[in-house]
Amino acid sequence: MKCKKCGETAAINMRQHKLALCAEHYLEWLPQQTQRFIEKYHMFGPEDRILVAVSGGKDSLSLWDVLLRLGYRADGLYIGLGIDGGVDYSHQSYEKVKQFVAERSGQHPDMHLRAVDVGQVYGATVPEAAQISNRGHGKPCSVCGLIKRHIMNRVAYDGGYDVLATGHNLDDEVAVLMQNTLHWQAGYLARQAPVLEASRPGLARKAKPFCRFYERETAAYALLRGIDYIYDECPYAEGSNTIYYKGLLNQLEADRPGAKLQFYLGFLEAKASGLFDRVQEEVELNACEKCGQPTSAPGECAFCRLWERIAAYKAEGRPVRSLPVYAKSL
Repeated sequence: MKCKKCGETAAINMRQHKLALCAEHYLEWLPQQTQRFIEKYHMFGPEDRILVAVSGGKDSLSLWDVLLRLGYRADGLYIGLGIDGGVDYSHQSYEKVKQFVAERSGQHPDMHLRAVDVGQVYGATVPEAAQISNRGHGKPCSVCGLIKRHIMNRVAYDGGYDVLATGHNLDDEVAVLMQNTLHWQAGYLARQAPVLEASRPGLARKAKPFCRFYERETAAYALLRGIDYIYDECPYAEGSNTIYYKGLLNQLEADRPGAKLQFYLGFLEAKASGLFDRVQEEVELNACEKCGQPTSAPGECAFCRLWERIAAYKAEGRPVRSLPVYAKSL
């Protein structure tokens, strides 16, 4: 297979685009497409301050790299979850992020990394918080999502950033879309979009610049750019709904190249036509009495109630058992 632009050996063949590119031209193509998506969905402008949520994985580090190459003012946010699972997952992830920053700080002296260690700041790691709260029935995914959303919003909003950018790729988006469609979760469908506006005071604007890239495309970018990222999945990820739906969609894509992209773009077109306008509900939000962030619950938000429960649990001197790990290092 030869590069469509120069005729050299192709590094990647994108069947859904009928496009094969060599390493040099692929590393030009992906940032160009990212900029096109940023402009198409009005995600942010050249003067905006961007906070990129980085996990140490290929998508988030590639996104930060692309935004820096495009000339945006982009800082990173790493959240230390305290996940071990036999592979020292959180430690390895943080090391990858710090290495990324060290390799680019000379060329981009204005880039900064913000780090929040959940265990140090709040007194319990995510697996410990999940075990104490029993939220998610023994797996920390629900607690993890609650904690990450709260911290990302707080750091972005309090830090004065114009937008919080996440590395969600097309595979992530269509897996969620498929799950919500199969269960007819109209409210979730109405809210899914490349950009989530800050509709209330205290909420940060959110954007997904990689929402139209396949996972293999962001992985290829990281590989060709020499970005060292953590290859292991989260030790608690096995058996998740997202992975299940990704598997189904991969089978469809293998037989029908471009099916994922068509599914997602068709959804966005339907949404833009007003299909979900009638199901969008105005949820009354109040300021949490403790942290001040918006919440639909009266009094305190779910995040603050979680940590109050954890504090009470520990005050009683009750032991915290480790959660079972459902996946091994890949």
